[in-house]
Parts: sequence; structure tokens; C-alpha cells
Amino acid sequence: MNKTELVDALAKEAGVAKSDASKVLDSLITTVQKSLKKGEDVAITGFGKFHVVKRAARQGVNPRTGEKVKIKASKAPKFTPGAGLKGAVNPKK
Repeated sequence: MNKTELVDALAKEAGVAKSDASKVLDSLITTVQKSLKKGEDVAITGFGKFHVVKRAARQGVNPRTGEKVKIKASKAPKFTPGAGLKGAVNPKK
């Protein structure tokens, strides 16, 4: 499902116009990005948690030349699914 299909599904599910659903989705994405940039976690009960993880500096290898390359330390966003989302994807028999 891409963003356009998600907006369509949200509009249909909530019974609102596609433009309103698009604004809400864009607002959600922007809010999550801003929170993560500040170092805050975003937890949605039953769905999951967005948080930032730190990656240490490390040694890498250029696959073309085999030359060793230094990779700087960085931060990366991570999503951990909640129990409700896990249960929806893997229903118990």
C-alpha cells in the first residue's frame, strides 16, 4: 500500500474527505519526525513505538574496490511493533 492508497483507505474508514485524511496523515508524519528529531519516543498503544537508536562508528568495506572505509556514528529511526499489531499480523489459531 502506498501513501495515496493509505489516504483513500483512511478517508473511507473515517468517513471524511480525502483532502482531510491527507492533511491528517501528513500532520502525523511531521509530528513523528519532529518528536524523533528532539530525541523523544512516540508510542501508540496497541500499534507500536517509534524511537531513535544510535549507531556506533565502525569499519566498512567498499564492495567495488575492497578498500576499508570509516563509517561515522549516526542515529536512525526505528519502529517496534506493539502487541496489538503483532496479533493482527500473526493471529492465534
